[in-house]
Amino acid sequence: MLMTAASYRESLRAYRPRVFLDGHAVDSVADEPRFAPGLAAVGVTYDYAHEEAHRALMTARQATSGQIVNRMLHVDETADDLLAKLEAVRLVCRAAGCAQRYLAHDALSALMQATRRTDTAHGTDYAARFLAWLHDVQERDLAIGIAMTDAKGDRSRRPGAQANRDVYVHIHERRPDGLVLRGTKAIVTGAPYMHELLIMPCRTHTAEDADFAVCCAVPIDADGVTIVARPAGRPGEPAATFTGRYGQSTGVVILDDVFVPHDRVFLAGEPVEGGFLTTAYATHHRHSCIGARAGFGDLLIGAGALMIEANGLDPDRHGHIRDAMVELITITESVYACGIAASVQCRMDAGVAMPDPVYANIGKLMLATKIYDMHRLAHLVSGGLVVALPGPDEDHNPATAAALDAVLGGRADIPATQRRAVARLIEDLTVSHQAGWYSVISLHGGGSPEAMKREIFRTYPIGERSAVVAALIDRGVVDDGRRVSRQPGRCCTTGCTEPETMASEAIAPVAAG
Repeated sequence: MLMTAASYRESLRAYRPRVFLDGHAVDSVADEPRFAPGLAAVGVTYDYAHEEAHRALMTARQATSGQIVNRMLHVDETADDLLAKLEAVRLVCRAAGCAQRYLAHDALSALMQATRRTDTAHGTDYAARFLAWLHDVQERDLAIGIAMTDAKGDRSRRPGAQANRDVYVHIHERRPDGLVLRGTKAIVTGAPYMHELLIMPCRTHTAEDADFAVCCAVPIDADGVTIVARPAGRPGEPAATFTGRYGQSTGVVILDDVFVPHDRVFLAGEPVEGGFLTTAYATHHRHSCIGARAGFGDLLIGAGALMIEANGLDPDRHGHIRDAMVELITITESVYACGIAASVQCRMDAGVAMPDPVYANIGKLMLATKIYDMHRLAHLVSGGLVVALPGPDEDHNPATAAALDAVLGGRADIPATQRRAVARLIEDLTVSHQAGWYSVISLHGGGSPEAMKREIFRTYPIGERSAVVAALIDRGVVDDGRRVSRQPGRCCTTGCTEPETMASEAIAPVAAG
């Protein structure tokens, strides 16, 4: 059953999670005003699946069940699936800034790969457990929060060497009927208004740290789960023209002796496969992040164009304005092009279409570091009104409204109110405290730039490129076609054949003076 935004919100009332916000317990997540922008953002993924214009993109047929499911819960099976997911994420993030729910899509695809690999290597039945849970989640159209990033403690120490083991989620006890977990996940997107949490490892582990390599599904209101959250967006702030309506909460999730039955456990102490799950999820998620930030770029491009128009400027005549817009477009579409390439160049793994890791990581690295350039370019084309504009209450102040309308307009045929509205939107997206928060999420979400750089260097075929150059500069091929290097240092210190001119010079007698 595909839910709507309204039914999603109503469904949350059936849960009683232990949530704290700004120092106070939350009685009802669905009715908490400071979470409302987050619920609205997630709600976009539900409503778009019912709209005629978006239904084909926002739904997919799950091959393992034959059922039509929300795209955000689908497991990719082809390059076309990856392209559709990329476009769907761009669509919903263009509308809601960050629709959040696509993280589950990425985890589900990675977990399908990891459970099948683990079963093959260890004779477990994780894949069957996962598939049964997946079909239930898809049937009920749930919102799944990804609890991956641990608190980590002292970054110089591995999980098992921490003074406080609870800075990482780990298996505290193994029972005949399931596991007992303890630990802390520090950054969980949309945590308070999810139906379930998918606990995942956030790094590779050694055999000594096997108890930290755990993956399982936990209801949001399971005993022992505590969520300490921040508000979603800027609810109630008149100047928050965008983030007052759509936003994203994150939560610290503390697990204190949380029991998980075996049918909800998908990894329980397999460090090699846990490491694979971590890197596979990172690739899927970085691919999705490309679509998300392309949607954000769409907002800046559109707002910039409206502001240029309202200011009375002509990009054809004002080259610096045109150049800034072109640069903004280039960043947005270059990042998205990496996502397209990652989709087209995908490979199949355990029945799942895996985005090309090089293109996925390059795209994510670009958006992580270029987000600040995108802000700068939006500021350049919009002008200083973005930070100089009086607050929105003045728009309705009888003592000032008329004067502001008279002097803060631009083109005569564009109302001053429209110019102010666009300026406030750009302010909200690029210079508010919420904008700064989104910048950090862009930089570190899905892994830091260093993580992307390591993965690019690890997966890029540098050896193949070296072989190409080596073949070009090699100086001999034997009759059987096998390459033989004659470069000094590759087979001997001087090379296989010493040049004749050098040999003759070495033995020539020195002429008498």
